[in-house]
Amino acid sequence: MGGEMGAWSHESFGNDDACDFAATVSEADDLSAVDAILDVVMQVGSGYLEAPEASQAIAAAEVIARLQGNWGLRDAYSADMDAWVERTKIVPTKELALKAKRAVKRIVTEPSELLELWQEGGESEKWMDAVRDLERRLIA
Repeated sequence: MGGEMGAWSHESFGNDDACDFAATVSEADDLSAVDAILDVVMQVGSGYLEAPEASQAIAAAEVIARLQGNWGLRDAYSADMDAWVERTKIVPTKELALKAKRAVKRIVTEPSELLELWQEGGESEKWMDAVRDLERRLIA
């Protein structure tokens, strides 16, 4: 991967933007930050979706899937977020889960900087598999 991306894993929390986002979420006891970043992605519409927002939205979608009990890979990257999920036990609304599903679809649709960065990095299949897995775990 290129140095400018700050990614060290294809997993949802395996990049700087997602980790910063997770820290923001874990400072609150609600899903306002999750809702807000999903809105940002949806408001881009057919415009150019920047990578930091996309990375954060993937992390947001991951939070929702985990709160629904549909855990993905649990590792050092996700440990803090996993602890928050287990502590808060918030039940996401159907609307929020649906928004997350749509945001994830948008992230893997051109024009998307994150998609481009993974394609350039040559590991896009691994990343796409992880994103598709996340999409499947979101129940809307």
